[in-house]
Amino acid sequence: MITLLALHVVSAVVWVGGMAFAYLVLRPSVGPLDTATRLALWRRVFNLFFRWVWASIVGLLVSGYGMILVYLGGLRGVGVHVHAMQVIGIIMMSLFIYLFVSPWRQFQAAIDKGAVPEASAVLERIRLVVATNLVLGLVVVVVGATGRYW
Repeated sequence: MITLLALHVVSAVVWVGGMAFAYLVLRPSVGPLDTATRLALWRRVFNLFFRWVWASIVGLLVSGYGMILVYLGGLRGVGVHVHAMQVIGIIMMSLFIYLFVSPWRQFQAAIDKGAVPEASAVLERIRLVVATNLVLGLVVVVVGATGRYW
């Protein structure tokens, strides 16, 4: 159980912490850079970070459902907070998959063809998805940390 729980916590911290860093620290820091440099930086950042998000999603699914099925007696045996984490997590994963297959690919294509205004517009859509997922991620962290005390 402890190994699955550790994997679950680390996966959540990597994903939610990465979004917090990107949104609250990196985004304001790169604002003064010229547009082309800023867009190139975001491409490199997202290219690496999205790999970690995929790994986090796998870690969260394996560890979460592993704990539920092996140690917690199935979905009927868990508290409402676990169901809440599951629903919010699936919403977050769905938003990320949308981001990855649509705006992220559009952003890369715009950068590749040198369409700076288009890339900037798509980056704004990415920002909105990340902001939404960050809020959801912070909610799910609070639910996970406090839910057993409800």
